[in-house]
Amino acid sequence: MELILKKDVENLGFADDVVEVKNGYGRNYLIPQGFAVLATPSAKKVLSETLKQRAFKEKKDIEDAQKLAKKLGGFEIKISAKVGTGDKLFGSVSNADVAEAFAKEGVELEKKFITVPGGTIKRLGQYEASVRLHREVVTPVAFEIIAQAKK
Repeated sequence: MELILKKDVENLGFADDVVEVKNGYGRNYLIPQGFAVLATPSAKKVLSETLKQRAFKEKKDIEDAQKLAKKLGGFEIKISAKVGTGDKLFGSVSNADVAEAFAKEGVELEKKFITVPGGTIKRLGQYEASVRLHREVVTPVAFEIIAQAKK
């Protein structure tokens, strides 16, 4: 079944992509949830017109994302966490914690666009997450997990 995505779908594609999926996935999930529409010939024509009009705006969005990527590279993010014996954390650090640390620095990032290695981190140290600012702009950001000061 050929569909046009209305929204970004994890592990499938981005908005306005034409994708091929199994019939059940399209009929039972993507279309009812509003994530996609059938790729009829008329819908494809409308999509091509929309993409032509959006090309100029897309170029500006990519430039803005690249500027933000350079800005993110300059930050030194330190996330403090409670530590047990050795360098093992109580709990874990995830993409939500990284997004929160950037928010404290004045940069709002959605946690769904941040990918932490392994999903969660359970030890102290230096790590690198990747941040998707645009479908064509993915930048690595370094951060460090440090021990929280004991009271």
